[in-house]
Amino acid sequence: MKKPIIHESVFVSKNALIIGDVEIKANSSVWPFASIRGDTGKIRIGRYTNIQDNVSIHEKVSIGDFVSVGHNAVVHGCEIGNNVIIGIHATVMDNAKIGKNCIIGAKALITEGKEIPDNSLVLGVPGKIVKTLDEEWHKKIRENADIYYELSRKYIKGEYNESV
Repeated sequence: MKKPIIHESVFVSKNALIIGDVEIKANSSVWPFASIRGDTGKIRIGRYTNIQDNVSIHEKVSIGDFVSVGHNAVVHGCEIGNNVIIGIHATVMDNAKIGKNCIIGAKALITEGKEIPDNSLVLGVPGKIVKTLDEEWHKKIRENADIYYELSRKYIKGEYNESV
């Protein structure tokens, strides 16, 4: 039986579900009603990464450092590089690869096997690259991860109370 390996600095909402072969690195956060199911493949989540409310992660998945996976996103059997935003309600399907410094817009669909190069802004269904992101955008992506890191520290300190 495989059990999750979660670094002691990670904030995990008591309403989140983490099962099986899952590894979550330092200073990351898992928010209410996220489901991370490592029952059919290993799931690796990097440092300072936030898995927001109602996200579903399943199959073999690798998520890099400083990644924000937005509310209600689905991440299934894919690879996501460092410093990425997966937008609200976006879907990333099997064998897709997202490069570093990317934004996958809200409700975008990254289809099976699609490879998104570094520094891409992707919008639509199916997702299409609409812009190359520069250093200023890279900083904004990182700032988003930093905001969630700071918020998670407030939860760990008890500044917010999760009611049942």
